[in-house]
Amino acid sequence: MAGRPPQGIQMLGSLLVAVAIVAAAIAIVTAHFGPTSSAELDAREERLEQREENIEERQELEEERRERDR
Repeated sequence: MAGRPPQGIQMLGSLLVAVAIVAAAIAIVTAHFGPTSSAELDAREERLEQREENIEERQELEEERRERDR
């Protein structure tokens, strides 16, 4: 029957596994939320700006139409 490894080696092994788990978690979260989140925010901002431009354009057209109807 194999004996247990010394406590120091077991502790070192546990710390290495913990570091690997944390590194994997950080990589996964960064890959999921990092660039995608930024791209989504940029796209949302672009849509908002486009919507605002469309509203302004409609207002200008409405004003022009009112002036012509006078």
